[in-house]
Amino acid sequence: MTIDQLSVFVENEPGRLAEVTEVLGKADVDLRAMSLADARDFGVLRVIVSDPRRASEVLKDAGHAVTVTQVLAVSIEDKPGSLAGILRVLADAGVSVEYLYAFITREKGNAYVILRVEDNARATEIFRRHDIKTVAANEIYDL
Repeated sequence: MTIDQLSVFVENEPGRLAEVTEVLGKADVDLRAMSLADARDFGVLRVIVSDPRRASEVLKDAGHAVTVTQVLAVSIEDKPGSLAGILRVLADAGVSVEYLYAFITREKGNAYVILRVEDNARATEIFRRHDIKTVAANEIYDL
């Protein structure tokens, strides 16, 4: 069970990040989660949005380089140690995590973690065996 994550290459110049978010806002695309990693001349903005297909289209039409990556989303308790628990399950199974970012919502007591792993299907099965809830795309897009 994967979700679409958009990766948008953003030049490290004033206003470039604002442009990306303005394009999404004008297209009525809601941001659900985001992470920005930067290098010297550019950044990679990773976003989970309410409508990935629409977001990709409008960003490309505006001249932005966009890729879509399949990632996993899991729901965990919003308490100390919860993230460590799911990471330990993956580590013990030999699954590498390339990157992750997390967010909370208005739903008290839960947090969500977006994970990019080397093998989504294997990680999903490992989570299932350990009763770790993976979250369907529509659940994340509709938050």
